[in-house]
Amino acid sequence: MSKQTYRVCWCFRRRFKVRETEPPADIKELFGRYSENDVMTAEQLQRFMVEVQGDDKVTKEEAEAAVDATIKELKHLPIFHRRLLNLEAFFRYLMSDYNSPLPFPPKVMHDMDAPLAHYFIYTGHNSYLTGNQISSDCSVVPIIESLKRGVRVIELDMWPNSTKDDIDIVHGGTLTAPVKLNKCLEAIKTHAFVASEYPVILTLEDHLTPDLQAKVAKMVTETFGDVLYCSESEAMIDFPSPESLKKRIVVSTKPPKEYLDTAKSMKGNDDSVKMKTASEDDPWGVEFSDTLEKPMPSDKDHKDEEFHYEEESVKQNLEPEYKQLIAIQAKKLKGGVKDWLHDDPTAAKRISLRETRLDKAIENHATDVIKFTQRNLLRVFPKGSRVDSSNYNPLIGWTHGAQMVAFNMQTHGRSLWLMQGMFRANGGCGYVKKPDFFLKNGPGDKIFDPKNTLPVKKTLKVKIYMGDGWRLDFKETHFDIYSPPDFYVKVGIAGVQADSVMKKTKILQDDWTPKWEEDFEFPLTVPELALLRVEVHEYDMTEKDDFGGQTCLPVFELRSGIRAVPLHDQKGDKYKSVKLLMRFDFV
Repeated sequence: MSKQTYRVCWCFRRRFKVRETEPPADIKELFGRYSENDVMTAEQLQRFMVEVQGDDKVTKEEAEAAVDATIKELKHLPIFHRRLLNLEAFFRYLMSDYNSPLPFPPKVMHDMDAPLAHYFIYTGHNSYLTGNQISSDCSVVPIIESLKRGVRVIELDMWPNSTKDDIDIVHGGTLTAPVKLNKCLEAIKTHAFVASEYPVILTLEDHLTPDLQAKVAKMVTETFGDVLYCSESEAMIDFPSPESLKKRIVVSTKPPKEYLDTAKSMKGNDDSVKMKTASEDDPWGVEFSDTLEKPMPSDKDHKDEEFHYEEESVKQNLEPEYKQLIAIQAKKLKGGVKDWLHDDPTAAKRISLRETRLDKAIENHATDVIKFTQRNLLRVFPKGSRVDSSNYNPLIGWTHGAQMVAFNMQTHGRSLWLMQGMFRANGGCGYVKKPDFFLKNGPGDKIFDPKNTLPVKKTLKVKIYMGDGWRLDFKETHFDIYSPPDFYVKVGIAGVQADSVMKKTKILQDDWTPKWEEDFEFPLTVPELALLRVEVHEYDMTEKDDFGGQTCLPVFELRSGIRAVPLHDQKGDKYKSVKLLMRFDFV
């Protein structure tokens, strides 16, 4: 047992014992049950995997591979020349990446041959912005980072440059510094399929003259070449499937408006504008456990244009080369909510709604929205007052079938962690098959309504054993300059309103390897939409809790049994060493 010393002042020091990491009591008991003479063979490990972990299809060869991988890490132990595991090695296996809470190695598991409308799609908003919506720089860097994380929908706002002879990507009417369209296209071409081979959808917000549209058409065609997907007809009864669009780039945009030279600039008015992103003030972001219960505030300072900006028909003088680029068009909208949610059996379409408009629409038309998304694409994007690039609760969109829930990927916090958690499913390919109840009506032609209280379908039982790895990934005084950290865990469900809840463990003081060994139960009425939220807090009596790690996992792909759950930082990057040992059981 080692010791750590913390200096309190020049004449006083505090010394703390640092325990060696030991397996919890349950692990010791299980090792005793599945081993013989204090060693476990590959056959015994296979039996443990089947009976405790629920890995019914695991083979002897896979168990042997797990033993070999563990032996390689712990080759200093003399027992290893016999290809057996002792207690230390068994515990090391349980804490390894091989024992992931999600299918490992990650792989595509969903049917990818259905139309695009049958999937939740990893979607970015104003993908070129590095920070806030008003004064941050536009750059290819956030586009590249998004694609590397598996984001499949990239949004670019196209405006004429100052001399009206080229195209800038910029947030119009703001202080944001532009980046050239050709740089963005090259970045997309280079990184589109680094994380996933499934299609990248390029959403273009068009504020261009016809001659510049022709220039865009030439740029896009020359940059992407055969990778660019062009539809053979304007109207599609159903959208193509992700499988059929593998390694293709698809352009989707609303019909262009008549060009108006209204690129009003704020430059010169106040070049001292500075905005903080939400994550700069609070590493956790806003807690949204009750977001689905309360109507969202209206956007009075920003007129809701959502029902109007897509009501424009395609210009008669639209350049034909540009028009041919648009594989997924937003169609002309007429009338009220019921009218634009009408499902045209001859042509699938895409519409976009600001988050506040979706919230208003689902108050009285929730089932109409869901029915619309059975064949058509619905994109939801942040309200205009989110100038700090904050995000909303994505479940507002997902629970109503919206495929493209557009997020500001540069702003970190609980909302983005949910987004990242959802798209850890299906091998992280950026497309997650929607549950069947979204795609077809139930008995009596009944449409799923997330507001209805349904019977509990299954209960997720969670046991949090312990955590480890902070000593390796953080400095000794990172959490507290006077003592080791005081960790506790918040764990819960994000999903439909009836299932959403957060609970927490006790606080364990002055411990780098805390053992909580606490049990929790989560009844689930709609497990198909449930995400498991996990946050580790370091308790601070006088200030906000320090950040100790987080993860979010799709419950519908969670593996039962005892699992090593890797934690991530605020951005969503996985820590090298920090993990929780947890157990999951479904009853």
